[in-house]
Amino acid sequence: MIEKASGADVQSRWAPAPDQLPDDLTELIGPTRGTVALPLHLAWSGLRSFDLGDEKLLLGMYRIVLLNGTSEDYTRYLNAAQLIAHWPILRKMLGRGVRTAWEDRFAQLRPAAAA
Repeated sequence: MIEKASGADVQSRWAPAPDQLPDDLTELIGPTRGTVALPLHLAWSGLRSFDLGDEKLLLGMYRIVLLNGTSEDYTRYLNAAQLIAHWPILRKMLGRGVRTAWEDRFAQLRPAAAA
């Protein structure tokens, strides 16, 4: 007999593990300007260097880090103010598992209607 887990207990395999997320957004102290070169474990295919002054490149880098990063990557490459400011766009670029994990942990990232 196979037992089913309740929906609340099931975590998406595409979502970060809860212990990988920072405890507080203030831990995200990444750069806010300049050019950032991501390591191969994050950006293994294509563009690895991102000019944070270019919004499209910034969004692309944040998407890569949010999708592929670890807790160390989050704190090194993401900046709390930038994440909050760009979240309305970023959330549309992420899969449901990643988006939900971050929004469940941080009220600041939840859409205004759901907050």
